[in-house]
Amino acid sequence: MKKSVFFFCFLQITLFSYAKKGEKVVVFIQPTDSLSVAKGQLLFTQNCTSCHQIKTDGIGPKLSGITSITSPAWVKKFIKNSQDVIAAGDERAIQVFLKYKKAIMPSYGYLNETELDAIVDYLATTKPIKSNLKKDYGEGLKNPIPDPIEVSNLVIDVKQFSQFPVSSENGKYPLTRITKFAPQPATGQIFINDLRGKLYKMESNTPIIYMDFAQLMPNFIHQPGLASGLGSFAFHPDFLNNGLLYTTHSEKTGSAKADFAYADSIKISLQWVLTEWKIENPSSGIFSGKPREMMRVNVVSVIHGVQEIAFNPMAKKGDTDYGFLYIGIGDGGAAENGYAFLTNKEEQIWGKILRIDPLGRNSKNGKYGIPVSNPYEKSTNKKVLKEIFASGFRNPHRIMWTSKGDMLTVNIGHANIESLYKIEAGLNYGWPIREGKFVIHTDGDMNKVYPLPANDKIYNVTYPIATFDHDEAKAITGGYEYTGNLVPELKGKYLFGDIPSGRLFYLDVADLKQGQTAKIREWQLTLNSKPETLRNLCGNDRIDLHFGIDSKGEMYVMTKADGRIYQIIGAKE
Repeated sequence: MKKSVFFFCFLQITLFSYAKKGEKVVVFIQPTDSLSVAKGQLLFTQNCTSCHQIKTDGIGPKLSGITSITSPAWVKKFIKNSQDVIAAGDERAIQVFLKYKKAIMPSYGYLNETELDAIVDYLATTKPIKSNLKKDYGEGLKNPIPDPIEVSNLVIDVKQFSQFPVSSENGKYPLTRITKFAPQPATGQIFINDLRGKLYKMESNTPIIYMDFAQLMPNFIHQPGLASGLGSFAFHPDFLNNGLLYTTHSEKTGSAKADFAYADSIKISLQWVLTEWKIENPSSGIFSGKPREMMRVNVVSVIHGVQEIAFNPMAKKGDTDYGFLYIGIGDGGAAENGYAFLTNKEEQIWGKILRIDPLGRNSKNGKYGIPVSNPYEKSTNKKVLKEIFASGFRNPHRIMWTSKGDMLTVNIGHANIESLYKIEAGLNYGWPIREGKFVIHTDGDMNKVYPLPANDKIYNVTYPIATFDHDEAKAITGGYEYTGNLVPELKGKYLFGDIPSGRLFYLDVADLKQGQTAKIREWQLTLNSKPETLRNLCGNDRIDLHFGIDSKGEMYVMTKADGRIYQIIGAKE
């Protein structure tokens, strides 16, 4: 996922961009040792590469040479609790806090002194690098979407549904990494994944381990986090008859030859694997089965992998879409790491939504089929990937369908814009030349966006049906249209939110039309009829919000930070 942490978010900008003219800069040389540097590099990768690189600017600034201009003690203090530094009146910290639209960097108080020393030791091995920008496109838009999201009168009541077992080491946040909640077709039994490698089935309100990928897949890794691990799962709609279950997970670099790779001069951070599992007794509720690898994909960085797979739940036997598996593949951090050419091309798999027939075998590797109704299936370009259904995504991390059969996906943006798209075959949704409805330059400062050009139609980009900027929230999490019967007041509403802050939003489904922008409103939450906030319930600034839906259309709110799941039970306006 992106922006899961603003780890070191203020460090380099604070020190470089806000140095006063004539101000004396004291240079500190931090002694290092190889073991500490290696440990620090791992911690850096685990916690900050979703926002920062060493040599190139990303969501946050590059961090090369940071320890050559400030003291290790200051760096450590800032990592530990940036909000304390800001609250103490640190001028640079306040300036960058405002520049980054009041983004809250969580406390890293759980890092011990040895870990903090290791991070500083690693950063001390880097040398200062001047701007990596090839072109300067100007200031950019300071507030791309000026209109704020209004707080509506909608109040939704929830009750606690389940508490998941802690899967983190030593009780570190997030306590769990639960992200997807989906029913098994036919039986309706709920399954939930923890990215750290376990797929749970729910027995009433109790999670029971169904699969443990650490045991099933010897090369499985869930580190460094940032959405790596057990990414997604999907039961074939005819599961009770054919016993087919599909999963995606990450493995260490070089575990096997990739079906989709790039030049060996470009770093491979990990591999994503799509697997088909043949379950021996689908009706038993006990896992026993064999895997069949279907697809393996190399990615440039640890972010934006294969976080979503899904079957169209609205498709019935005999429908064109029945039994076809949709696969959301992010750009793997390619664009912001300097490899934008790997995405938004019909010959490349990154930044796409695929559609495959898992029962077919006419793919290049002979492990799955390509539906004849796919938009590029009849292309005469031999290099075109006919698996592609739609293009132009940074991170299409959730795919869902409305009751009318419209396919939607949320796309987590870069530094400014979060988007909801209506997906249609063959359309291009813009990334990395567009972020939402705005221009972004991959050869410039990708933290800036600009107005659309007068000749925008020549680019054939399809724009979001709903969008917000980072003045409001930082990382969109996909929800669902409420179709249950328990809360009739929510009929016709699409509920979703913001991953880090836990802000809760909704849209009227009737407003979700291609070529138009629906109005987003915020809803408030009560727990057992008492006003509450997810931040207060979590006891943590970062909520890690996700949504779930059961076979009856009832909806659930998941807070990954503390491993709790709440069921929506009522609403009033």
